[in-house]
This record gives sequence, structure tokens and C-alpha cells, in this order.
Amino acid sequence: MSEESASPDCPPEKQDEPDEARGGPAEKHIVSILEAGKQVEAEAVAEAGAESGAEFRDEAEAMPVSGAEAKLRAGSRAETVAVSGAIAEAGAEPEAEFRAEAGAEAEAGAEFVAEAEAVAEFRTEDGPESGAEAEEPHASKMKDLEQTVTEGVAVSEDNALEEEEETEKRRITEDLYYDYEELYSRAFTTEGSNLPQNLLQLSHSFGYDCKRRANLQLLDESTLAFVAGNMLVLLDIHTKEQRYIRSCSGGGIGIIMSHPSKKYVAVAEKGEQPNIIVYEYPSLRPYRILRGGTGQAYSYLDFNRDGTLLASVGSAPDYLLTLWDWRQEQVMLRSKAFSQDVYRVSFSPDNPEQLTTSGSGHIRFWKMANTLTGLKLQGILGRFGKTALTDIEGYVALPDGKVVSGSEWGNMLLWDGGLIKVEICRKEGRSCHLGTIQQFALDEGELMTIGADGAVRTWDFESIDTADSVDDSGLFEIEPMNEMIIGRNVSLSSLVKSSTDSAIWYAQDSNGGIWKLDLSFSNITQDPECLFSFHAGSIEGMDVSGSSHLMATTALDRTVRIYDFLSKEELTTTRFTMGGTSLTWAPHVVSSSESVLVVGFEDGVVRLLELYNPHSLHSIAGRTLSGNAELRLQQALKPHSAPVTAISYERSGTIMATGSVDCTVFFFAVGEKYEPIGFINVPGPVQCLQWAPQSHERNTLLVACQTGHVVEVEAPGPEAQNESSTFHLQNLPIKYFCFNSIKSRIKREAEMARRQAAKEKKRQERMERLQKLKEKGKELSEEDLCGEEKEDEEEELLPLYIPSPPSPLHYAFYSQPGAFWLSMGGYDAGYLYHCKFAEQQAEDVSEQRDDPFSVIPVQNTEHNPILTICFSSERQMLLCGMQDGSIRLFPLEAGELPPGSMQNYWALSVHDNQYGSIRQLRFSHDGRFVLSAGADGNIFTFRLLDQEEMERHQAKVPSPRIGLEVEPAAPDIEDPAAYSIEMAKQKLELECVQKEAELRKQERRKKLTELQSQFQTLLLRNQSLPEHAQLQRTELELDHCFSEHAERMTAERVREVRRELAWDEERHRIGLQKLQERFVKSVVCDTVTVSAIESDHKVSTYRLLSLSDKFHQMKEHSRTLQQPGTTTQERWRDPGEQNEPSVVPALQENAVEPVVLQPSAPQARVGKLKGRQAEKLHKAAEKAEKARARIERRKREWAELYAAKPKENCEDPEDVRAIRLATENMGDFKLKTAKDFTVPEHLRVNTEKKRMQLAILEEQIFQRKDEMNARVLALRDSKVALISQLRSLLRRLQTLQKHLPSEKRRPLPTLPTLLPEETPERKLNYSYAHLQGHTTHRDQVGRPFQEEGQKEPGDVLEHLHQGGKEDAPAQEEISHSPVSTPTQKQLTELEQESREVEEIQNLYMQDTLIKQMEESVWLFDAELRLLRDEKLRMDVQMKLADLQHVTLFQELQLLKEFEKRENTLQERLNTRVQEERELRSKLEECKQQLDLKKREVAKLQEKEKSLTAAFLSSLGENNKFTDFLTKVFKKKIKRVKKKEKAGNAEEEEDSDEDSDEGSDWGEDEEDEGSEDGAGALDDSVCPPNCDPELFKKTLHLREQRLDNEELLLEEKKTTDSLKKEYDSLVKKEKVVQSSLKAAEGELELFNREKHQKLSELVVVVPLILHQIEYLINSEVPSKMGSALVMKAEAVERLQERINELQQENQMRELSIHSRQQYTQLSHELTSMKTKIRELKAHCEKLMMMKFGKLVDLEALQTLSGNSTLEEMRQESRVREAEYLKELKLWQDKVSEARQALTVDTKQHTERMLTLNSLLTQQKLLEDKLNIRQKNMGTQFQGQSQAKEEEYRRLQTLIQSQKDEIMSLRQEISVLSRKGGHILPPSQPSLPPIPTVPTYPHPYTQHTRTSYSMDWGQSSTSSHGVE
Repeated sequence: MSEESASPDCPPEKQDEPDEARGGPAEKHIVSILEAGKQVEAEAVAEAGAESGAEFRDEAEAMPVSGAEAKLRAGSRAETVAVSGAIAEAGAEPEAEFRAEAGAEAEAGAEFVAEAEAVAEFRTEDGPESGAEAEEPHASKMKDLEQTVTEGVAVSEDNALEEEEETEKRRITEDLYYDYEELYSRAFTTEGSNLPQNLLQLSHSFGYDCKRRANLQLLDESTLAFVAGNMLVLLDIHTKEQRYIRSCSGGGIGIIMSHPSKKYVAVAEKGEQPNIIVYEYPSLRPYRILRGGTGQAYSYLDFNRDGTLLASVGSAPDYLLTLWDWRQEQVMLRSKAFSQDVYRVSFSPDNPEQLTTSGSGHIRFWKMANTLTGLKLQGILGRFGKTALTDIEGYVALPDGKVVSGSEWGNMLLWDGGLIKVEICRKEGRSCHLGTIQQFALDEGELMTIGADGAVRTWDFESIDTADSVDDSGLFEIEPMNEMIIGRNVSLSSLVKSSTDSAIWYAQDSNGGIWKLDLSFSNITQDPECLFSFHAGSIEGMDVSGSSHLMATTALDRTVRIYDFLSKEELTTTRFTMGGTSLTWAPHVVSSSESVLVVGFEDGVVRLLELYNPHSLHSIAGRTLSGNAELRLQQALKPHSAPVTAISYERSGTIMATGSVDCTVFFFAVGEKYEPIGFINVPGPVQCLQWAPQSHERNTLLVACQTGHVVEVEAPGPEAQNESSTFHLQNLPIKYFCFNSIKSRIKREAEMARRQAAKEKKRQERMERLQKLKEKGKELSEEDLCGEEKEDEEEELLPLYIPSPPSPLHYAFYSQPGAFWLSMGGYDAGYLYHCKFAEQQAEDVSEQRDDPFSVIPVQNTEHNPILTICFSSERQMLLCGMQDGSIRLFPLEAGELPPGSMQNYWALSVHDNQYGSIRQLRFSHDGRFVLSAGADGNIFTFRLLDQEEMERHQAKVPSPRIGLEVEPAAPDIEDPAAYSIEMAKQKLELECVQKEAELRKQERRKKLTELQSQFQTLLLRNQSLPEHAQLQRTELELDHCFSEHAERMTAERVREVRRELAWDEERHRIGLQKLQERFVKSVVCDTVTVSAIESDHKVSTYRLLSLSDKFHQMKEHSRTLQQPGTTTQERWRDPGEQNEPSVVPALQENAVEPVVLQPSAPQARVGKLKGRQAEKLHKAAEKAEKARARIERRKREWAELYAAKPKENCEDPEDVRAIRLATENMGDFKLKTAKDFTVPEHLRVNTEKKRMQLAILEEQIFQRKDEMNARVLALRDSKVALISQLRSLLRRLQTLQKHLPSEKRRPLPTLPTLLPEETPERKLNYSYAHLQGHTTHRDQVGRPFQEEGQKEPGDVLEHLHQGGKEDAPAQEEISHSPVSTPTQKQLTELEQESREVEEIQNLYMQDTLIKQMEESVWLFDAELRLLRDEKLRMDVQMKLADLQHVTLFQELQLLKEFEKRENTLQERLNTRVQEERELRSKLEECKQQLDLKKREVAKLQEKEKSLTAAFLSSLGENNKFTDFLTKVFKKKIKRVKKKEKAGNAEEEEDSDEDSDEGSDWGEDEEDEGSEDGAGALDDSVCPPNCDPELFKKTLHLREQRLDNEELLLEEKKTTDSLKKEYDSLVKKEKVVQSSLKAAEGELELFNREKHQKLSELVVVVPLILHQIEYLINSEVPSKMGSALVMKAEAVERLQERINELQQENQMRELSIHSRQQYTQLSHELTSMKTKIRELKAHCEKLMMMKFGKLVDLEALQTLSGNSTLEEMRQESRVREAEYLKELKLWQDKVSEARQALTVDTKQHTERMLTLNSLLTQQKLLEDKLNIRQKNMGTQFQGQSQAKEEEYRRLQTLIQSQKDEIMSLRQEISVLSRKGGHILPPSQPSLPPIPTVPTYPHPYTQHTRTSYSMDWGQSSTSSHGVE
């Protein structure tokens, strides 16, 4: 069985086919026939029969070459005949040759074939459902058929040699060629056209279908071949000459492929059943024709390496993959490649039996396998797996069978065995190409890729061949060895290699180029050379010059090209920023030299280009001439905002009109500069424009819209240009026409005419038949004379159909004034519609619908509409460009379309028939050439036949204008978003309005300024007057409303300005916020430098940034990962104790419930009890409360004690930690680099731990720096406070010195100031005054901030920090304030003495103040120096921390490389651990179930024993029926057990085996019974004299015993299954444990590797000299390579270890003593527990003696008197009396309510009766109404049926009367003849007498009766008989 049919990748339509479609039954039957002696062939036939129907047919078609010949050589022709018969039954259609062979062999063994076909038919009819049951009745036939097969084999062996000889005779000879003249497709001409087939002769092809896949082949070193529409173009690289091979089918060419020897080229065509034609090169003679390879078109071809085989793949709908022996024109193999588009097929160059196909979303790998039934194709569909599905354009097969393919995203996919082994990309995940990889090439050991990004890259073949993914990503990263970037606008699609130079390749560029590439990648590699350049994609615009053989084209590739189609060369190419969409050559009336071209572009721009010959210009220095023609921009306009689709000049050349997709038509006045006139709006996107010809009186423009609208507008005159704010023309007379579909009406009328003609024809035939009968003299029968056969009822006509959306309009042109022709597409294709504008135009254009007044049908255009139309210069010929790329030529008479139909025409397929619709058709100016441009990018020129052959010379290029070389270049519109003309005008008008408004504002402001100055003058004059004469300000106001209005307006304007500036304000605010967040808020502390006052010492803060959000997230994540710490009490407990209840609750639960009442709460309410009873109760309650509190306290103490008690198996956590530490470290001297080093758990790190370490380090650094910054800032604050203090002291000192003489005054100390570096935050402080000053400064400078360079920021800061200098004037004031000198005057002695005392005091105070100031400064400086020293030490620590940070970061980077592997291994380990846990849980669960079952088994066994004991006890002693009853009790009986399963009851018998315990005894009893003769007793009947009750009880016990045995048996079975399950789980656990150990080992190896890599990192450790203890001869060695760096803590720990070892010896002795003490305490504990049990038993004994039962002593102690019971009794008596009174009251109310209820019930009953009667009447009325409605409907229906029957009866009567009239007329004519004989009237034929009584159908009986009645009426009326 082939892989395609057996694999799961086989299409579902093949898998779901029944056996009848697969041809299976016949083949299976033949297999059963051929089992004897032909087993091998039979298996092959079965294998073929199991395949799908389509596969089987393909194999049958391939059978003549492979399978049939193999069977002939093997001598098995009989089997081949049988297979062919089965194939015929399955629906296959073999080749004609094979059918002939089968027929010949059928004649040789006719009997065998007949029987084989009979069997096949029988098997086919029965189908696969018959199965084995259908084979059994035909066993005898099968044996006969086997014998017949054997005889057929013998006959076939005799004919094998003869058929081999015939096959040799049929082989095609090597020298056979076909005639090309007989093959190639010619033009189609109708019979009456009288047009020659060679009317148009191809002159040249200027285009290249660069978008076609693999459209470039190299035939020799100077010839390239590519497909152009229906042509194969052979292009000479050097001479640029072209040769052509035309398509033979006329349907186009699908693909071409050159032979490896370059001697042949295969051309695969398109069309119905296309052929593959192999041409010999260079003779170009057809060598071979391969037929029947596909249904519609071929998509790819490929020869194998030696060129003997050809593989082809078809396109939709069959997608057939066919292998050809192309030299013999035979199909070797065939199969369906895929169900979607297949792009490529190729042979493997190293494996001739391997093929590969790829296409839309798939790749498939094929093998040619030799099976017993012949050669087969087996395909394996590639599975993408996790990789995204992609279209595959290119691939290459590697020598080892792997395949490398491309992808849409540019990476390579390595396929192995139908699966993606690895995806190949570049480093860092970059794609190999930016886009699809179009082609692969394996050249000289290097893999070459060609991408759509224009790059060619080579890769190391060995690396790609052995590539494999290192992780789960499935990616393999590699960099290319070499690469070549062809260009920016280059998109390569295919490459072909030169056959002589291995480094030269020719490339197809999808952007319209053919390149020559040197891919040697050496120092002498040549640059890429563009050999040819063409348009890329559809040709959007084309036109010809009116005076020369020049052609201009444009396309969406942004180029405009000029061609000389006379000399067959391209003259010039100009590239623009946007693609061209339309083009028109200005006529002679516009430009006498016809040098102006108008081109429309997709952005709405229209450019006027001037064509000139640059060689005619005067030479200018610096100007270089290139080419024979150049295009110069003359003017650029933008009238539209969407692509320009049509451009047309008015007949006089004064107006140019442009149409666009934006539904506008713009008019321009033609002149030196084109001036815009205006535009109009049209109902849809413009399709084409046409001005009225000279013959029309009115100068109008016909506008055709794509939506089916046609508009006619008058040419705008000069008066149309208005000075308004828009170019929209409002007053132009416009007519509208909206096409209304009439095609369905035409078809309807045609159908009605056809039916009428058919009726008329039938009537004529009938009359002719009657006439012939009369001429022959035959008697006219009744049917001939009176009636005709009833005609079949006519089919109902199709309803009228209007397509929605409307059909597109393709072309329109004038026929006469006001009338025009339309060519429609879509549903309305197939006709040319003649239309005219309605006289009365509708007001709403959208609702208008107009019908054409005449149509002309066009043959074969139902699905092939006319897209463009062109008339010859004399209007003798009409050219039509069709959608299928063909050209049609219609001859015209008198220059007008024929009035009937366009039946006579000439047609030729030119462009591609699928996507090459013709966009433009033109005649040359002299009518000698026809030019066509299509959507496939091809441009063809044809010569007309009736023109003589012209000499090849160049067309004339217009000469340049005078002074053209000195004219400046016209400005171009390069911005696609530029304003259109209309938008620019509106914007200009708006600016003018704004300017006028601004001028008016300025005039009013000037006037207001003058009024304000006058008012100010008046105010000054008013102020100069005396106060009593001055006017108040309110008196100067004429009206206070003015000021209020002004204030309101001002407030409104302020609000308006704020609203206008709100966006700018918010934008600046957000910008400021972002700047602050980026540069200010992220800074916790900026650099603040505090300077000493009397020295140069300084101390600075750290510039500290805040910790990032990522740090906080990481910290939060670490908190969630950390497990909550356990308390000391919890650590002492055993882990298993957490789920167990505490000791105290357990004791409470197990305590014996007391019999006495539970203690109640203390009674607080004693108000109702008085006297001694209340006091007694109160004392008892207090006593009980104290006892209860004492008991609760004791319980809490016991609970705390039991809670603190550790488990016996628990140990001190400190001891456990110390033991674990000793186990891990003591005695383990392995180095970290050792191979057997096991990484401890605490040393294992991953990225998360390392990130945490980094985060902790950063946090510590941040905290230390923050603390230091706080101290520095505190020091700065103290300096600020010190300066303030010094300033106050200085003021006191100045005040003091005022009282001292100047000679005794000491100099004032200098007041320290704060430097700018001490307060950096002031830079960011500003106020409104600062900003205002900055604005004033900028206004004074007079230039913007951006032009001031680096000076302006300094000025800004200077203005902003003026506030920082406020302290300077104060200091200057303090320093320079004058000290007043006391005035000298005569003093007394006392005054003098007091003055001296005061002076002494002042001097002392002066010295004291100065000293205090100096001490304060000294203390501050000392504090700063101390802090500076600490800061320096901290700087060292910070540097060390930075080094540690670098080390941690390096470790983190290294760990990231290991992270993926570690996660994979850890996940695997976690999976194994989880599996182990699950297995353990299952084991525990299974074990619990097993224990439970064991207990249940034990219970059942105990129950069985108890039943036996009960039976024996019931017998009593000396019972004479003991043996009998025992036998009855022990007997095994058959019990019916019903199983409920899906509602069906099934009976099962119990096992006959006895139970293990009673089987022997039962057998013995039976033996004894048989010996004693007791077997005669019936154990089901109670024997006489036996107690019936005892017998019944025995039977009942037996039933219980049997039930118990059944349950016991089931439990044992369940137990056995649980044991098996337990054993299997144990085995699985062992397997999982082994895999867990393996996973742990892998993880351990990985950790060791990771640890070694971490240990290899270089760590910088700065040391101080005193830290170095590695000395040699008391000196530090020069080389420290052998030194060991250790922490001082480690050395100290080693020294401490010595002391620990000594202490351990002491602890051993202490441990021995503790064990002895523990043993003694254990004995004491045992004795105490024994004593407690004794005391407890004694206590219970005393309670029983005293109370008679066990009581709760605690509850007894807490009992007290119950006063509540007394109070409740008293309350119950009082309430009972109250309740009785209330009950009596309610009983009275209930009796009253019952009486009211009775009255209401009566009223309700009466109303219900009334309602019931009304409803009954309503029901009766509704029934009557329904009956009347039904009667009326039946009456109407009966009347309508009666009318129909009456109508039919009348029609029958009329017809009979007509027949009667006819017969009477015939009789009259006969009688009127002279000598005529009167014949008796013809009698009606009587109905036949039935021989058997029958009961005819009512319809038949009614028909006969009516016929007899009619005949009777006619006879009576004629002769009066009957």
C-alpha cells in the first residue's frame, strides 16, 4: 500500500471513499482467486485496490508504460486483464492503447474475461457490506474461476513476446520533428469578415512579465528566454534582438524550462487540455509534444539531472504531478500533488528517485518506488509541527535526503523525514532574509539563498546539514559566509547560472529588471549589472505621438518611459515619487511639436512633461548628454486627492480635463502655464473622458464613471472662472445618465421569440402533414381533423434581474450628439449599449435609472467584456481590448457601428489570458502600427498587413524650445500629502480673510490707544485741580455698564485664552513632569559639597538615585517566595504532629460524659427571690464561680505544659543544624574543580538567587550612602545654623563696639557664607519674578533662545538665581555700617569712673563674643574633618562593593546562559518528583483500601462462623434430623444472580466448586448419605416429624451463608486485584525512582559544570599589606600566583575549630552521663504512670460507692442553687392568666370574621356563576364565528375551483367547436366540388372491450367520459344521429 493512501496525511476525501469508488471489491475477489500459485501478484492487486479512486485512475493511466509491461514480462497477462476489468468497473479510463491491448487479450481468453467481469460486477453490486456471508454461496464459482485464471495465464505467456515486438515498433524515433507552421495558434476570423489571419504582425515586445514565477531561462551564453503573454521571447543579450515563439494553444504559456544540455527548451502552455511542447535549440523546431498532463494550465516544469525525465505540475483544478518519458511522449507516473496551488517541483540532483513539490501552505516529498505492481509515486506531506504554517517558494534537496526550504518570514527550515528538524536563523534571532526566500542553490559546497529583499547570501553547507537545536526553541543560529545586496528597489525572484562561467548568474527582478551577477565573492568580483529594465506590473497609461513613431507609458512602478517603436528601443526613463495611473500625449493643437505629455499619478498630481532631443541643445558647461531623448518637468499641478484615471484635451486644445477616483473632474485653461478653471462633482469614480468631436455643434465632455453613471457637461468658458473661495463650478449645464440593466429583459424577449418561433414551426409542420395526407388521398383521422396532441406545459420565464451592486462601466464614446455607446462588465457584459440622455432630468441623481434605446450583441463576450476601444484614423477599423488579453478588430462601414450585430471580426490572443487584460490600445499616427499595453506588464507593437515594409530607422524626437537650457527647473510636488488646488485656494482665501481681520484689529487698537492717551490727559488735568473741584472717578464714567461689559469681556477672553492654551499648558506640564521624573525625582540626593570655614577641607554627599521599580518588584517577588519562619515551639515539634490535635483537646474528647447536670452560669438575677434564700443562692454562685476559675486556670497550665513538650523523636534544631554542617564540611577536602565535587545545596545558585544577591547589595549600598548623605546634610544644616548664630553675634558685637573707642575695637571676624555648591537645589527654585525677568531679558536681546548658543542658558540661570544673593547686601550692610563714635564732652569723676567700668565690661564682652565665634567655627571644622575621614573610609568600602557588584553581575550573565538548560532539567526533576508523589499517594490509597478489604474479609469470615454457630445452637442436643439438616445447611445450590446492564437481565450460574472450608465435609456427607440410603430424601421438603420452624430457619441460615460466601468471594477478588495494582504501583515507583535519580544526577552534573564556570570568573580583591601573610624569608614575594586568598573569618573559624574539638571530647563524657540519667527517669516515669492508674481506679470505685455512677467532679464543684427555676414558675402563672384573657378576645374576633367571610363567599359565588355564563356565551359566539369564517373560505375556494373548472370546460368546448367548424368546412368544400362524392360521416372509434374486469383510475374514467360527450355533441350537431 502506498504511503499516500496509508498515511494519516492522505486527504480526507480519499480516506472517506467507499470501497466501490476505490475499485476494491473486484481486486479482493481476484486475490481470493489467485491464492494458489499466484500469491505475489494477488497481493499486488490487493494493494492497488486499497488505494483511493483518484490514485487508482492515475496509476491506470501510467500502467501502459510501467505496470502493464512488467506484467507482460512476468507472464501474468491474465492478472493484468482482470485488473483492467476491475479498473473499468471502478470508473477508470486507461489510455486507448492499453484498452486495445486489453481487448485483444479478451478475445484470446473470452471465457476468462466474461467470468472475471461477472464476478467483478457481482462484487460491485453487493458492495463491501456483504462480507464473508456473500462469499460463501459462491464457493463453487470461485473454484471454477481459479481454473479459468490458470488457463488465461498460459494464454498470456504465449502472446508476451509478440506484444514486446509491437511495443518496440511503436517507439518514437530520435529524428522525428513536428511542423511549427501547423502547430502555432493563429488569429481567429469569422466567415463573413473577409479579413486575413495575418492582419497584424508582431513587430516588437517592450515589456517583461517580471511578476511571473521563474520567468527567466538561459539558453546559451547570449540568449535569454522569458514568457510575454502568448509569446516566448528569445532575447539576445548583446544585440538586444528578439525572436518569438507563439503559443500553440492560444491560451497562453504557463511555464518554460531549459534542458540541462541547453539543446532543448520545454514550453508548457495554458488552455483546455494544454500540451507541453519541447523545442530543439537553436533551430526552434518542435521536437516532442506531451499531451494530457493537466486540465487547464501548467505551473512548473523540471528536468532531472541527466535530462531523461521531465516532471510537470498542473494548476487548478487538478494539481496533477506527472512524470514523463518526454522523448517517447509517454506518461510514466501521475498523482495529485496537493489540493492547493503548487509553486514548484524538482528532482533531487543526487537521488534520481526523489522529488519535491512545494506551494501554498505545504511541502511534499515524493519517491519513485518499485513495487510488485510497477513503479509508483509515494508522497509524504511535510508537517510543520510547532512552526507556523507558511507558503514555500524555494527549497533545495541535500545529498543525504534532507531538504532545506524557505519561509515567508525569511528563515530557513531544515526538513528530515517529513518533519522540521530545525529552523535556521541569524544571530540574535534575526531572519536570514527580510521577506520570502525565493530560491535555493547548492553550488560548489555552498548553500546559496536568493531573497525577495534583493540579497544573495551564501551559507556553510556542512553547518546547515548538521544543524540541530540546542534548546526547546527549535532555532539554530548561523551567520552567512558571504552576501551581496543588489540594490534598494530590487526584489529577486529567480536566478539561472551561466553554463561557461560558474560565477556568473542571471537574475529576475520582480521590480522590472534582469541583472547579471558575479557571485565569486572575491577581490575581483564585479558589481551587479542591470542588463535590461522594464515596467514592473500593470501598464496603467499609454499613448502615442501624433507626428512620430514614439510611445509613452507609465505604471505604478513610478516611472515614465519613452519608446521608439520604429527602431525598437527605449529612449529614456524618468522616475517619480509616486506611481503613474494615466497618460495622454498633448495633440498638435496644443503643442505644434507634440512634445508635451500629461501624466496623472496616484497621489492626484498631474505633471506636464516636455520631451526633447538633448543633442539639439547648446552645450553648457557641466551638462552631460545621455540618450537620444529626455523628459523635463514643465509644470506640476495637484487637482485631485486620489489617483488620476483619465486626462483629455478639448477638440480645440484650449481646455484640458482630468478625472479621478475622488469623483471629480477638473478643467484647466491651456497656455504657457496651465491655469485651473474649476471642477465638478460626478456620481462615481471617473473611468474615462471624451470630448465631443468636431462634427458636434456643442462642445461637451462625456464623463464615464465606474459605477455606471455617465455625465455630459458643457465646456466651461472664460466666464466660468470666478473669484469665489472655491473652484467648484456651480452653473455649468450638466446631464446625467444612470445605466439600468436590461440584459435579463433582452434574454427574456429572446426566449419568448424562440418559443413563439417553435410554436409556429410546429403549426407549420402539422399543416404540411395534413396537406400531404390530403394529397395522398388518405382518410383524415379524427385526430388529424379535430385536434392535435396536447403540448407540454411551457417553463416559466425567468424573472427580471438587476445586478446589485451595478455592473462596472469599462468604456464609453460618442455616437452622435447626445447619444453614446457603453461597454459594461460583470452581468451586463456581452453587448454594446446605445444610450442617450433623457430630456427630463431627475432632481435626485441617485434615484435616476435610464435604459439604453438599442443594443448590439458581441459574440463570445459574455464573460470576456470589452475594456478599451480605439478607432483608426479614418474610422474604418475598430480595435477592442478584451479582458482575456486578446485584441479584436471589427471592420466598420461609414465609420459607424453596424446597426445589427458585430458578428464579423478578427481576434488574436496577445497578452496573458488569465491576468493580462488589455489596458490601452492605440494606432500609430500614420496607421501603420497597432500598440497594446496590458495588466501583465507587456507592451506589444504590431504592423498592419496592408502597409509596406518600412526601413528600420529612428523616430523623430521633438527638438527643444529655444532657451530651454537656461530656463530654471519647474517646481515639483513631491509630498504626497500636499494640498490640492482646491484646498490651496480655500486655505489662501482663509488667510486673506484673517489678514483683513487683523488689519481692522490694528486700526481699532490704534484708535483705542489715542482715546486712552486723551483720557490720561484728562485725568492729569483733573488731578491738578483743587480737591474740591476735582471730579470723582465714578463721575468720569459715562455708564458703569461699559466697564462691567469690558470686565466681562476681559474675563471671557482670559477664559478663552486659557482654553486655547490648555493643550499647550498640559503639554508643557507633562513635559516638565517627565523631565522632573527623569532627572529630579529619580535623584534621592544630589551632590552637595560642604566646605570648611577656616580650611580647604570639603566633604560631599553621594549622588544617590532612587532604587528602580524593578528592584521593588524583585524584592516583593522574593518575599512571596520566602517561606514564613517557624517559631521555636514549632521547630521542636515533629512535622507529623501538625495535623494531630493537641493533647488537651484529645483528653477532653475522650473524657467520660458525666451523669450529673452540667454546671450552669452564675445566677445574676435575684430580685424576685427575697430573704435568706436569695442570699444563700448568691453565696453558692460565688463559690461555684471561684471553683470554675480555678479549674480553668489549671487546664490552661496543663495545656501550656503539654504544648511545650517536644516529641520523643524530635531534636533541638540547633543540634540538627550543627550535625548537618559537620556532615557537609568535616572530612570533605575535595576542591571545587574536582570531578567528584558535589555542590552543596547552599552553594547552588540560579538567576533568581543571583538577582536577589544583586538587589540586596544594591539596597545595602543605598542604605549606607543614604546614611552618609544624611550626616553630610545635617552638617550643612548645622553650618546654616552656625552662620545665623554668627550673624546675630556679629550684630551684638557691632552694637557693643559702638560704645568703645575706635582704638580699642578689635577687627570684626569675617562672616562665612554658603557657596552655590552647598545648595544645588536652588538651581531648580524659581518664581514668577524670575520668569518675568527672563522674558524681559530675551525681549531686550531681540532674538530667540535657540540662536543664542551657549550664552543664553547662563543668563537664564543668572536670572533664576538672583534670589540666592539676597544675603550679600545684608552682610555688606553689617560690614560697612558706620560705628558711631561717642561724643566727647566734659564728664564728672563719677561718670568717668562708671564709663571706665563700662568700657572694661565691653572689652570683656568683645573678647568673649569673638572667642565664642572662633570656637564655633573651629568646632564646625573639626566635625567636618571627622566626617571627611569617615567618608573616605566609606569610599573604600563603596569601591569594594562596586567590585562585588561587578562580580555578581558577571555571575548573573553567566547564569543567564545556563538558565534555559537549568529550567529544563529542573522541570524534568520536578516532573519526576511529582510523579513519585502521585505514585506514593496512590500506594497509600491502595494500601488503605487493601487493609480495609482485609478487615471486611475478616468480618465476613467471623460472620460465617457465627452463622455456623447459630445453626448448631438451633439444632439442640440429640436431634435425630441433625445429619439431614446439616446436609441441607451445607448444600451448594444454584442461585440466580441478575445483572443490571443497559436494562437487559442475564442469568448466570454460580460456580460448582465448594468453598474452601466446607467442601470436604459436604462431600463426606453426600457419600454417607448415599451409603445410608438417605439420598432418597428431598432436601427441599421438610421430612415428617421434623420441626417445620427449624427447617425454615435452617433454610434461612443457608441463604445467609450463601450470601455471605458470595460477598466473601467478591471481596477476595477485589483484594487480589488491589494486590496486583499495588505490585504494579511498586514497580512503577521503582522505575520513577530510577528516573528521578537520573534526573538528579543530570542536575548535579549541570550544577557542577555551572559551579566550575562560576569559579573560573576573575574576581578583584584589593588587599592591604597587613592582610598579606604569605611571606618568603619574611618578605613579600614578587609573584603571588601560588598564594591562597581566604577570608579572615575562615582563618578564625579554623582556629576556633581546635577549641571546638576539645569541647567535643568533654561533651562525649557528658553524653554518657545523660544517657544514664535518661534511663533512670524513664523507670520513674513508668512507675508514676502505674500509680496514676491505680489512683484513678480507686477514685472511680469511691464514686460508684457514693453516687452509684461516674460523675464529673469539676461540674459537681461548680454547682450552685438554681433561682431561675423558681422565678420561671412564678412568671408562668402570671402569663397564663394574661393569655387566657387574650385568647377569649381573639375568639370573639374570629367569630365575627367568619360571619363576614360567609357573606363575602356568597357574593363571590354569585359573581363566579355570572362570569361562567358569560364565558359560555362567548365560547358559543366564537364557535359560530369560526364556523362562518370556514364556510366563507370554503365557499370562496369552491367558487374559485368552480370557475377554473368552468374555464377549462369552456376552453374544451371552444376547441371542439373549432374542430367541428373545420370538419364542416372540409365537407362543404368537398360538396362544393363538381362531381364530388359524399362520404358517410366518420364514426368515432369505440373503446376496446376489456377482457378482464378492471377498475380504472378516476382521472382516466373522467377523461374518457368527457371525450365521448364531446364527440357526441359534435356528431349530433352535424348529422343529427345519436
